[in-house]
Amino acid sequence: MASTRGYDGVSPIPGPHPKPLIGNLDQIDPHGLAQGFMRLAGRYGEIFAVNLPGRNGRTILVSSQRLADELCDEERFDKAVHEALRHAKDFAGDGLFTARTEEANWGKAHRVLMPAFGPEALQGMFDGMADIADQLLLKWERLGESSRFDVAHDTTRLTLDTIALCSFSYRFNSFYTEGMNPFVEAMVRALEEAGARMRRVPVQTRLMLLTQRQYGTDIRFMHDVADRLIDQRLKSPLPEGATDILGTMLEAADPVTGERLSKENVRYQMVTFLIAGHETTSGLLTFAIYELLRNPAVRARAQAEVDEVLGRNRPALEHLPRLTYLDQVLKETLRLWPTAPAFAVHCRSEETVLGGQYRIRREDEILVLLPTLHRDAAVWGDAAETFDPGHFSFENVRNRPPNAWKPFGNGQHSCIGRGFALQEAQLFLAMLLQRFDLSLANPDYHLKIRETLTLKPAEMFIHAARRAVEPNSSTTDPQPALAPAPVPASGTSAPLTVLYGSNSGSAKAFAHRIAADS
Repeated sequence: MASTRGYDGVSPIPGPHPKPLIGNLDQIDPHGLAQGFMRLAGRYGEIFAVNLPGRNGRTILVSSQRLADELCDEERFDKAVHEALRHAKDFAGDGLFTARTEEANWGKAHRVLMPAFGPEALQGMFDGMADIADQLLLKWERLGESSRFDVAHDTTRLTLDTIALCSFSYRFNSFYTEGMNPFVEAMVRALEEAGARMRRVPVQTRLMLLTQRQYGTDIRFMHDVADRLIDQRLKSPLPEGATDILGTMLEAADPVTGERLSKENVRYQMVTFLIAGHETTSGLLTFAIYELLRNPAVRARAQAEVDEVLGRNRPALEHLPRLTYLDQVLKETLRLWPTAPAFAVHCRSEETVLGGQYRIRREDEILVLLPTLHRDAAVWGDAAETFDPGHFSFENVRNRPPNAWKPFGNGQHSCIGRGFALQEAQLFLAMLLQRFDLSLANPDYHLKIRETLTLKPAEMFIHAARRAVEPNSSTTDPQPALAPAPVPASGTSAPLTVLYGSNSGSAKAFAHRIAADS
């Protein structure tokens, strides 16, 4: 065990000894970066440092809530574009996921897009999400319970088609092709290469001519897909009154600068949404199905809740707030298996001390390692490794220390599509449990995780047997989430001004509703 040379803090940061030229590259798992870091965290504890070639500072990994809580203070720490994301900029450019705070397009795009992913906008996306979910479930139904379904592959098709339809009003129709969509194949190769470049000495990458050629081809293909969708929209706008996220990006002006996003930046945002919006959610759904199959009591309770809330009716938007246990299942899945396994920060000042012990410098890159943060025994106790949706009961959430659960990142750089992902995942799981009884095709299956920049179960096959109870094609009138207040009769009236402040659109929506009711 050693502290990194040249940094004498209040306490040395532990970590493996670096070697000449390669630093700690030999300590990094070439097939599972996050899983390798998790093993090192088990050896070195809540904080450790590694040296990577070509970097001025250290890469510091943090795993405890007490240190992560400090790192989430945005007055002291800001987002860092870590090594793997720096390579992902090759194809995601200055999109929201890969941009630095100081890049002008980050602030501009963030302000333009926040309302596009707000609660009011998500309501309008519900029918599109249900449409795509129906397509996958109909496929499983027609193929029958003797068929083996690759969950990760099918949920990848599901989430790709959902983000494309709901955000860009475009149908990839992935369920009607035998193989994976070419965009997905290019994306997976590019993500794997971006992650692999972090684990190489730069000269290695320069010598891998065939790999570089394929990487360039995949990037051009992803950009061509996005550019084609943009050009189609510019030639054929949506009907008057219709809108989607692509339309917002092309038409809306930044409320601060008054500027619109450039066509190039719209391309980068589209590639970002297609990657981040489907790769992480498909991983979440696959991990959730794995945990439901591994925990029969949890599955039975979730299915009972679905039966109670939905009955034989098709899901409606108003049903989702009543599926509270299903929401807990998804959040507990993200605790144990955060599909984006880390976020990075750096200190805003030239130097600071973390936890009163560890000296950090501005050039250091600090990764909050989420799978180990979410297993911190100081927060989760003896149940840290146990899948228990009860961790997300109202009482437990209220009593939990801050910044113990961070699957969507932190602060102003947290995932803008969080509401989209949770709504899509909750809707699909509800429809799945309503229609099918599931079982593992291989009862002896042991979880295998495939890593790109995200985590996803691999080689997991299931059987899906149609349940006897079938949903109606029409819905009953579910209990509404918000009922309009009665308006008292009155012979007098008075002027009313409704003021609001909103960056995601929810306060604006409530203000309009109050004004309309009045």
